[in-house]
Amino acid sequence: MFYYIFKSHPGFPLVTVAVICTFAIAFVSFKMFSRLLPRDKGREFAVNAEKAQGKPRGAGIILISVFILCAALFTKINPEQIINLVLIYAAMLTGFLDDAAKVPWGELKKGLLDLGIAGGLVANYVICNKTQIILFDKIYTVPGPVYVILGVILVWTSINVVNCTDGVDGLCASLSMVTIFFFWQAGIGNTEMNYVMLAALAAYLWFNCSPSLILMGDAGSRALGVFIALIAMQSHRPHLFIPFAIVMIIDGGLGLLKLSVRRVFHSTTFMDGIRTPIHDHARKLKGYGDTQVVTRFVIVQVVICMAVIYLL
Repeated sequence: MFYYIFKSHPGFPLVTVAVICTFAIAFVSFKMFSRLLPRDKGREFAVNAEKAQGKPRGAGIILISVFILCAALFTKINPEQIINLVLIYAAMLTGFLDDAAKVPWGELKKGLLDLGIAGGLVANYVICNKTQIILFDKIYTVPGPVYVILGVILVWTSINVVNCTDGVDGLCASLSMVTIFFFWQAGIGNTEMNYVMLAALAAYLWFNCSPSLILMGDAGSRALGVFIALIAMQSHRPHLFIPFAIVMIIDGGLGLLKLSVRRVFHSTTFMDGIRTPIHDHARKLKGYGDTQVVTRFVIVQVVICMAVIYLL
């Protein structure tokens, strides 16, 4: 709304106002509504699961609701973006309902929901945009059906690897901020919407830094995965998802690989010496504290992103 009111005033610092307002609204919302969230019950086999027990869980419903509100207020909204925001909100709702459920949802149910959201997001993109990618300063047109298949794989992967990083205070939000920030630094994607998400995440981290007061839960991490995949497609450089999110891919992806191989091949020894997600390996077997995990993982991601930005 404000985007259209002030777009005729080029000197008006809309982005500055958007960042400040989003942070303030998110901060107040976390303070006011966190007490209404379901409480964490602990997760079997997770490292330091007892530290999370009893904390408000599912704070992603606040995070994403504030993001949607402020995106509508401060960014350019068109029918394509409205559908994108609806799908991001749908990913949040599926995660929140799972967070709040007495019995966690099964993998098949969550996988099918992820597939439906991924399919809708990619279909919306393909309908509204050219299926072009930029690689080494050259533009290539990808056949629509091929783009849809690859796009669904991208969105599904992003949802799951981002979700898997949500196991250490501050890790998921910090790594997501790095990824979103460097997509903005590359000058690609909906930059105003990136600013809004970064401001909302900053407010969340105020309460989630170690030792956390609230937990994002699937409500936040799954929606963040959708958002990151979306800005990767909007950049016309979806392959940049790999370097810009490489730490999340390794952290969560190795666990997915380990589980998949063991189930398909009925193996009990594949990657037996590696605990997944990797942040649990670092804490349990390497003796890292939560703050060390977050700091070192973020440092690695920032260095890789900076190197890629230089190449671009």
